[in-house]
Amino acid sequence: MKVIWNSFLTSFAMFSKIPVPKADWTKENMKYMVCFFPGVGAVTGLLVYGYGWLCEAAGFGSLMRAAGLVVIPVLVSGGIHLDGYLDTMDALSSYQPRERKLEILKDSNAGAFAVIMGCVWFVLALGVWSEIGTAALPAAALSFTISRALSGIALNAFPCANKKGSLGTFADASEKKAVYLSLAGWLLLAAALGCCFMDWRLTLFMFLAAGAVYVYYYHMAMKEFGGTTGDIAGFFLECCELAMAFAVMLGGKFL
Repeated sequence: MKVIWNSFLTSFAMFSKIPVPKADWTKENMKYMVCFFPGVGAVTGLLVYGYGWLCEAAGFGSLMRAAGLVVIPVLVSGGIHLDGYLDTMDALSSYQPRERKLEILKDSNAGAFAVIMGCVWFVLALGVWSEIGTAALPAAALSFTISRALSGIALNAFPCANKKGSLGTFADASEKKAVYLSLAGWLLLAAALGCCFMDWRLTLFMFLAAGAVYVYYYHMAMKEFGGTTGDIAGFFLECCELAMAFAVMLGGKFL
């Protein structure tokens, strides 16, 4: 039980800025860490839904509402996944050989393409979230759990491009069978909540969008980098959540 509790603490400490008691970063304490990764998404989703409800009650305009919905996930994560997105965009935009792309991922400096594509991401996210109505917001809030569950599955299933990186460390420490079962449980829970208490069609659209990005993630990571890394995982997370938000937006307009 202590190992599970410490895995919970290390997960929230690593993947969020949510204050938690300190736990030692040992291989034992990282054994089930990825199992709790979607829990960070669940907290993020609750905060997003709560903010949307407050904006509705206070009569805020769509721009103010969307700005908060875009920024809250970044604040909760501390920007760790967005940083991976920016680094990956820099590497992909370089059109360099694989070894050079991996070096660019490690570079702490932001290149021009990282800045440009970061602006593109924020503009797209702001536009998409401004079009998601209150009725569809609970479904969209599930996207943060779904994306992290898929990211955790990829961590164990995809080859690591850098065995010495943080992702390789987490993958080596993970109790894979328990992680797979736990993450599958998170996905089933999200699907059940979406289908039973929200619109099942919006839930289906979200899962289809997430699945499409997941397939792209695998092929891109293997082709361009020879596997995945923590930065590429962050790239997937941001793209996956934006794609699911877009699916909810379209579903809310046409269903």
